[in-house]
Amino acid sequence: MKEALSSMIKLDKKYDVIIVGAGVAGLNCALNLPPEKKVLVICKDTPDKSDSYLAQGGICRLPADSDYDSYFNDTMRAGHYENNPASVDAMIRGSQEIIDDLIALGVDFARNADGSLAYTKEGGHSRPRICFHEDTTGREITTHLMSAARAHSNIFIVPCVTMLDIICDGSRCYGIVAKDGKNGRLYRLYADYTVLASGGIGGIFENSTNFRVLTGDAVAVCLQHGIAVDHINYIQIHPTTLYSKKKGRRFLISESVRGEGAVLLDKHFKRFTDELKPRDIVTAAIREQMAKDGTDHVWLDMRPIPGDEILSHFPDIVRHCLNEGYDVLRECIPVVPAQHYFMGGIRSDVRGATTMPGLYAVGETCCNGVHGKNRLASNSLLESLLFAKRAAQDIGAGYTPIDIAAAAAAEGALDLSKYSNPSRLLKEYKQMLRAAIDAENSRTLKENA
Repeated sequence: MKEALSSMIKLDKKYDVIIVGAGVAGLNCALNLPPEKKVLVICKDTPDKSDSYLAQGGICRLPADSDYDSYFNDTMRAGHYENNPASVDAMIRGSQEIIDDLIALGVDFARNADGSLAYTKEGGHSRPRICFHEDTTGREITTHLMSAARAHSNIFIVPCVTMLDIICDGSRCYGIVAKDGKNGRLYRLYADYTVLASGGIGGIFENSTNFRVLTGDAVAVCLQHGIAVDHINYIQIHPTTLYSKKKGRRFLISESVRGEGAVLLDKHFKRFTDELKPRDIVTAAIREQMAKDGTDHVWLDMRPIPGDEILSHFPDIVRHCLNEGYDVLRECIPVVPAQHYFMGGIRSDVRGATTMPGLYAVGETCCNGVHGKNRLASNSLLESLLFAKRAAQDIGAGYTPIDIAAAAAAEGALDLSKYSNPSRLLKEYKQMLRAAIDAENSRTLKENA
């Protein structure tokens, strides 16, 4: 695979598949497409600026068939039973295959003394079933997927290129409009299939664990074109991010920390909740305690975990807290909830297909119903990888090239003045998303009144 700085290359007019996003969903989709297909993967910033790269806790795997019912029920209960059972079933039954794929790529999951996979437990899980690599599981997986992609001559990854729109005629997607952040070129690119894998929406919130560049542009584009978007107000808040008065992305304190025994304390250093409840319940308890105490944060105590386990399982958290002035081996750390994950998104089915032919959506930017109203911890990497692979397989199985004349007609109908100021357009997309979220929240409040 050739990878180049976008300022040094000129993109071709036509690709077989264009993938928007270079996180685990985008990369795994690319790797599972037929090897003869010419694949372009673009990302808004550098490839490491994805939430996949930041994931700490781990990735779920069905440890044994006997755990199926428990795992299914845990996922449904965390999602307030608003999940799509078919999506949940597909995710769980495909989990072993996905972990095997990752191991084959060289991903180094923690192991027991006998060589078997070690599992950890997080909030909402009734038993340990989460594979992990220290507290940097996302980085471990993403870097191995990227290395594998680099070995494929048909996959071309270009950083610092932002999708501004799709090219479509209302009945089919023919590609994308994109702006090169380095050289300012405006591209109108054709593709037989377009896959949206552009991540979450944390960049539209003041406090988020997400990279700031993740602003839900693909969701806004779909709203604009009448492509179905579901549950746009289903936004998960992570209970524990490191409290800071600094601006910027919030540092996540993994749920695995509480799964291994860390406890939450009020201003008097008294425990006030069950730390292993689903995230939305723990978040509500923290906010209630903060209001009661009149504080901007609560405390997280990792000291109930053996020191050697803290150092081996959570080295990145230990290092980051030390850099912020906290020694987790000797003192509590201040934590506060922050926006973390988007359960809503572009409607897609168990094949990753959206309501527009030729257009797929996978990963956090889509909503296939697997998470319901609240995501169960460590289902995100699994869901992204599995349904991205399914999308690639579906594209390969029913591959149909676009009609170039129809694509050219759709391109000709574009109002190019819309893209003359990309910063303004992206700001409009952010405003569109916030307005849609607020409107849905208002509607929900009225229905529940």
